[in-house]
Amino acid sequence: MTPRLIDTNVNLSRWPTRRVRNDETARLVATLSGHGVVEAWAGSFDALLHKDLAGVNTRLAHECRAQSRIRLVPFGSVNPAQPDWEEDLRRCVEEHGMPGIRLHPNYHGYQLDHPAFAQLLTLAAKRGLVVALCLQMEDERMMHPAFRVTPVNPAPLAAVIAKIPGIRLLLLNALNVIRGASLQKVVQAGDISVEISAREGAGGVASLLEEVPLDRVLFGSHAPFLYFESAILKLKESDLTPAQLRAVQEQNARRLVSAAR
Repeated sequence: MTPRLIDTNVNLSRWPTRRVRNDETARLVATLSGHGVVEAWAGSFDALLHKDLAGVNTRLAHECRAQSRIRLVPFGSVNPAQPDWEEDLRRCVEEHGMPGIRLHPNYHGYQLDHPAFAQLLTLAAKRGLVVALCLQMEDERMMHPAFRVTPVNPAPLAAVIAKIPGIRLLLLNALNVIRGASLQKVVQAGDISVEISAREGAGGVASLLEEVPLDRVLFGSHAPFLYFESAILKLKESDLTPAQLRAVQEQNARRLVSAAR
């Protein structure tokens, strides 16, 4: 029986420095659907470098609405280091009906101790949004020489989160950047979840559940930048119970959105 999956980490449009397989929305949706994905939370690669985030978010919303094979849920991008970022946030919610936003601090030029970052999280919590925080998009070893950014430093995150009641945070592409005691400290600071796309090693998801509560672990593929099938294999090669699989594949994502709203 094909599982029901919610993929919490996909992107539309084109990666800036090269073509990747399934970087056309119809082909990406066909791949996701073929593996049992019923819903995918989508950001846009355009958000990394385009300054007009309002335009990026509008295109993303339209592209998601145009798909019917699965439910594509747009997560617009907001840059708190830009002027009038509050207006971008408002449009995401009021014009596009987005349940969450995505943040790219390293591409947008701010650290997690920037005052505007905390201000953005506070407003997002008040609006009932899920905030998807990207700690890394590409391994530093693979970056184009003219397109090098370091992973986000997560050190300030726990202290920031602890001061913002009601925030729901999802860490994307995080598990190569933060692990062990540092990961546990962040997850314990509030309603913080992680997705599995960056988890490596044999039995990686099973071992992750020894560090992070089951209800905080979500399925994510980082498709089309990474092969979607690699995320499926992470589940297959881990010794998970049927209840654990259902939680990671779908239930935890449902909980996160319903809790935020």
